[in-house]
Amino acid sequence: MAKEKKEARRPRAGEERLGAYLEAIAAVVGHSRRAAAARAYCTGLLLPGERKSIEPMAARIEPGRVQAAHQSLHHVVAKAEWDDAALLRTVRDLVLPAIERHGPVRHWIVDDTGFPKKGKHSVGVARQYCGELGKQDNCQVAVSLSVANNQASLPVAYRLYLPEAWAADPERRAKAGVPEEVGFETKTAIALGQIRQALEDGVPRGIVLGDAGYGDETDFRVGVAELDLRYVLGIRSATSVWPPGQAPLPPKPWSGRGRPPTRLQRGPEHQPVSVKDLAASLPRRAWRNVTWREGSRAELASRFAAVRVRPAHRDTQRSEPWPEEWLLIEWPEGAEEPTKYWLSNLPPRTALRDLVHTAKARWLIERDYQELKQEIGLGHYEGRGWRGFHHHASLCVAAYAFLVAERCLFPPQARFTTRRLAPPALPKGFQPRGAASAT
Repeated sequence: MAKEKKEARRPRAGEERLGAYLEAIAAVVGHSRRAAAARAYCTGLLLPGERKSIEPMAARIEPGRVQAAHQSLHHVVAKAEWDDAALLRTVRDLVLPAIERHGPVRHWIVDDTGFPKKGKHSVGVARQYCGELGKQDNCQVAVSLSVANNQASLPVAYRLYLPEAWAADPERRAKAGVPEEVGFETKTAIALGQIRQALEDGVPRGIVLGDAGYGDETDFRVGVAELDLRYVLGIRSATSVWPPGQAPLPPKPWSGRGRPPTRLQRGPEHQPVSVKDLAASLPRRAWRNVTWREGSRAELASRFAAVRVRPAHRDTQRSEPWPEEWLLIEWPEGAEEPTKYWLSNLPPRTALRDLVHTAKARWLIERDYQELKQEIGLGHYEGRGWRGFHHHASLCVAAYAFLVAERCLFPPQARFTTRRLAPPALPKGFQPRGAASAT
């Protein structure tokens, strides 16, 4: 009996932790054979190797029976019916407590990421902006929501963006298996839906962060605020605002005939300005140097200013001005012009340092995507269907989340090692389909 109690108190080894974690993940996908394939799939994603598509993973996991392993992995990711949202909830329930041991959730980070693709048959592929390439090109784009504190971040929602041309094409939808209930939604609408679902699921609240693709969308900022959430969202330099202390003119006086005027006005000499022009007009005393975190080689610091402004977007269609909020501007010393701008509905007494630290916390999602793509193989799925795209992504998040939980067991200085694991040996003469020949 004493021995059993001692065993129960003994901390689990890494292999035992992984085994227990994969058992919990596999339980979501269904019966035993499917669960075994899900465990194997996550294991393949975690193993070293340049390519994390199904065939190379099958060869690493079971080199003696590659074809059978390939069929099993392909079925669980491309064919089997299981709930991606349920799997991501299980991941969140397992991993979020490990993150919160280092502090409460502080941020909800919305973002999208692109996957370059050739051809036109993969679900959602179209010529659109691809962040990975930094330009318009043929790609798929997915929208995600992550929760984060200063220690770690975790994706909790992930969905493919379906361009209008795809959403309106019954033949392509049918071939790719796009569910009937999925229609066209903008990326900001998808992100708002993910935020609403996270609130319904009781995910601990955080300040919503996003780049200018989200912050420049007035409806997105308003939607976040209506959910009683705070935000710090990037905007573009041409975004128009009313300078500190200014607002649109009130409606015209009523003439006594017809309906009283209700819409705000502007005048020839009373116009909003772009945030870029506003930044250029600020006095030198408005700028402060702020350090926000340690970088890989040195502290990260820059020059910032923050002023209270009112957004000006279509305010002549309104009866009341938009509420005041923070405009945060980054203008590095020596740069010809500001490099970044944010709008935030954080309280009026928020310190500049806190605004900067919050805005800059968005780097966590960039790290997540870098590791999900480079280490886990998020962009390596070769199928064309809606189900396979999302099943692969969910299992990638599950594999990555285990690494996040493991990192939370160690102090920052002990998390990384220069030792690289060698990839498992492949069967002699193995060559994935589509690979160049040895000659």
